[in-house]
Amino acid sequence: MPNTPAHSRLLLASGSPRRAELLAQIGVPFARVTPDVAEQRRSGESARDYIGRLARDKAAAGRAISAAGDDTGLWVLGADTLVLAGDEVLEKPGDFAAFAAMMQLLSGREHRVLTAVCLNGAERQFLELVETRVRFRPLNEQLIETYWHTGEPADKAGGYGIQGLGAALVESIRGSYSNVVGLPLETLVPMLEQAGIPYWAGAGSVA
Repeated sequence: MPNTPAHSRLLLASGSPRRAELLAQIGVPFARVTPDVAEQRRSGESARDYIGRLARDKAAAGRAISAAGDDTGLWVLGADTLVLAGDEVLEKPGDFAAFAAMMQLLSGREHRVLTAVCLNGAERQFLELVETRVRFRPLNEQLIETYWHTGEPADKAGGYGIQGLGAALVESIRGSYSNVVGLPLETLVPMLEQAGIPYWAGAGSVA
């Protein structure tokens, strides 16, 4: 175990309710800020480099927001997730036409979900990239239109939420389920242990 303060504090630098829910699921005490980080891919920047940079930038911006006094025991968590069909990045659909085109691209095929996780400490930083492969079952026009009208796809990268109604679109996954939701817990938990951040709070915290 590295030399970190017992029960270090965690700050989640994300406005995502899904990431907050995943931390709460495993009993991690945390505070939260929503940093303003421009999500603009640079020319020639690979998808992996892009989300890695965003995760680092969000964590650094979260630390800057919270900077006050002695922050030696503070760790800031930044993360970013992308959905890729081949080499095409699938953002949040702006309207039904964009969503329908996205679903037709994913229908009956496998796509990749990439998440970069950055845990920023005062003296150390951890960064990991996780990939999960998701296969959709064949989708017809009626199913696509019905799902759109649920309202769920509009604010989701890739146009679906596997933790919600979008689970009905999925045929199989290879890799981390929580990664598709937005925060790969299998990767995060060892980081928390090294940083001395407790989980299972209220059930005999582990750190």
